[in-house]
Amino acid sequence: MKALSIRSDYAAEIMNGTKTEEYRTWSTKHRGELLICNTAKKIHGFVPGYALCVVRITDIEQREDDEGRYYAWKIAPFTRNGSYWIEPLPIKGRLGLFNVDDRLIKRAPFTEIHSRNAKEWFERVIAPLRY
Repeated sequence: MKALSIRSDYAAEIMNGTKTEEYRTWSTKHRGELLICNTAKKIHGFVPGYALCVVRITDIEQREDDEGRYYAWKIAPFTRNGSYWIEPLPIKGRLGLFNVDDRLIKRAPFTEIHSRNAKEWFERVIAPLRY
């Protein structure tokens, strides 16, 4: 699977569904599943060095502002056929897109990220990994 490293605080916003676009100075032809990997940078309250979700990139839109051109990578919602949480996977991130073996990626045991099951799973599995 293609993967992308992102600061863990931004990755957490993606994981909880509040960040629906990822901004980059570069585009890609890749669409579909993308493993989101938290960088190793330690930010208090977040999980460094792990992949915690897979997003579905549905489109990439070129934009421009006062600082120049950038690209908005559109992220599908966390639903049965969209983006999803995974079992924590330790990953050493890289610049740009990189590949991770699909066999290492295991879906979390639920589809609704705001469900009681998801909250309990998060507290049991993800929360202990916080820095």
